[in-house]
Amino acid sequence: MKHHVKDIKLAAQGKDRMEWAFKSMPVLSQIRDRFIKQKPLKNIRVAACLHVTTETANLMRVLKDGGADVTLCASNPLSTQDDVAASLVKNYGIPTFAIKGENNKTYYSHINEVLDRKPQMTMDDGADIVSILHSTRKDLLKHIIGGTEETTTGVIRLRALENDGLLNYPIIAVNDAKTKHFFDNRYGTGQSTLDGIIRATNLLIAGLTVVVIGYGWCGRGVAKKAKGLGANVVVTEVDPLKGIEAVLDGYSVKTISEAAKVGDIFITLTGNLNVIRKEHFTKMKDGAVICNSGHFNAEIDLPALKKMAVKKRLVRGIIDEYTLKNKKHVCVLADGRLINLSAAEGHPASVMDMSFANQALSAEYMVKNAKRLEKKVYVVPQDIDENIARLKLKAMKVGIDKLTVEQVDYLSSWNMGT
Repeated sequence: MKHHVKDIKLAAQGKDRMEWAFKSMPVLSQIRDRFIKQKPLKNIRVAACLHVTTETANLMRVLKDGGADVTLCASNPLSTQDDVAASLVKNYGIPTFAIKGENNKTYYSHINEVLDRKPQMTMDDGADIVSILHSTRKDLLKHIIGGTEETTTGVIRLRALENDGLLNYPIIAVNDAKTKHFFDNRYGTGQSTLDGIIRATNLLIAGLTVVVIGYGWCGRGVAKKAKGLGANVVVTEVDPLKGIEAVLDGYSVKTISEAAKVGDIFITLTGNLNVIRKEHFTKMKDGAVICNSGHFNAEIDLPALKKMAVKKRLVRGIIDEYTLKNKKHVCVLADGRLINLSAAEGHPASVMDMSFANQALSAEYMVKNAKRLEKKVYVVPQDIDENIARLKLKAMKVGIDKLTVEQVDYLSSWNMGT
């Protein structure tokens, strides 16, 4: 079986960690039980470009148990867990192309290895597979029936592709499911981002000023966790509604230029380009720490920082210290890549349980419905979203009420007032 991993001897360790994670994924486990019996993805070739973690590995197992022919590559050069990649190959027979720290050339060669299998379905985190299919590998589009997309950045790219009239097959925006972004983006990103920063720096968060750039669901989660650790949290935004929300949530809201003067730690979570730029670097305190928890490292203008710097040195693990002409130092974590996956292990399995349940069920939905779907970006069907929520509550042994017949009638009427 063709594959490219760091060390196949790491497989036993990876298998143990995958099994540990799966204990916290009861919804995906229930889906797996049904997939084993029904084989809804039988003989469907799936190309997956996702963060190669224990949770992703369990999703790959479920897809394979559902009958799919799965091939996996990494969606970020620094997010791969090498022992997990090895285990997928050795223990589960899933072709995997991923090595932590791979350079850009290897990264894209891995994507092309996956595409060489002529997939019928794509499963992306960031839309790199879709982008390549629509540029250099257009010959493969004729095989594709549909796809799914995991994250905010990818959905933004896909909607741009659709708006330009260039999207060649239907794709379900898994990120837009309520059981995904309400929990994965908020609680998962919140915890794993702070976890990554602490592992990378060993800084005491209490008493520091943490600048959260972007107050979407990920930003909300990071701000809440930083505040819980005792930080003074400053939020920056371009959306006036989110700016008001951040103020009413108890945070100080400033422009990035204002925040640059007071921040100790800066975290970008916008999905946009160059949100921290040259004019911001020059205003920062000596020793300011900058990191990114958005999908791409383009949120920090690293080329500008490198030009400004008179010196660069690796001071600790994945911390690059840039010395500026004003003799101040700016510290960048993990080359601006996803800090929660490059320095920590990403989101906890219990929250990825719902996200990957959405992936599995959306893949099943696409197989059943692709022929009638247009070449558009779709949200996860509401019944799938609500069913995942019900399964999660059941697994948590939490009961909720049901509307009475009278209450249903009342909510659907227009003539029952005071």
